Amino acid sequence: MRKERILIVDDEQSILNVIEAYLRPEGYELHVARDGAAALKAARAFQPDLIVLDLMLPGMDGIEVLQTLRRESNVYVILLTAKSEETDKVVGLSVGADDYLTKPFSPRELLARIKSALRRMHQLESPRRRVLVFGKLRIDSGSRQVWVSDRAVELTPMEFNLLKALAEQRNLVLSRQQLLENVWGNDYFGDVRVVDVHLGHLRKKLGKGNPIQTVRGVGYRFDAK
Repeated sequence: MRKERILIVDDEQSILNVIEAYLRPEGYELHVARDGAAALKAARAFQPDLIVLDLMLPGMDGIEVLQTLRRESNVYVILLTAKSEETDKVVGLSVGADDYLTKPFSPRELLARIKSALRRMHQLESPRRRVLVFGKLRIDSGSRQVWVSDRAVELTPMEFNLLKALAEQRNLVLSRQQLLENVWGNDYFGDVRVVDVHLGHLRKKLGKGNPIQTVRGVGYRFDAK
């Protein structure tokens, strides 16, 4: 069984040293990149299970790296952002990041999020084959594919997991915290706003008449009509 592979992308050596110091004892196979071009090259060659990606990189920034990655891969991505980059957090999540941490961050928190993400991915590796059909919408949990009529809809892993969680509990209202626990794991302690951003992007991809409804002040519901 191969070690789980993690790509760390940051141009600050001190941050790289700290992350490596916490991750290496866990037995992960690590690779480091210090700029955007090197990150893409490493992602293609190294085939990581997870990427820790800083937004502020020399040359090609983290958003550009993420956009290119999402055209090629559904690898789990955790963004590292500065406190003042609220817009970049939203843009990064919309482009396809799965989670984010704000600098300065706790290395223990980063490690906890990595462990949680990898654990959830392993749980989803061999899902029971099940196809959910709601009018023109089809959700295949085995192949993790989605169609609207005959149009295949390309979703990130988080978008698919959120859609599946809502569809499996259709017509019930799920709070943001319930969705976080269902999709990110009950040990996730990040910002609940990641749910809003991912669902906003998911709705756009599903198009007009998508079944995800906002229940103001409570959460979200999948309208099975």
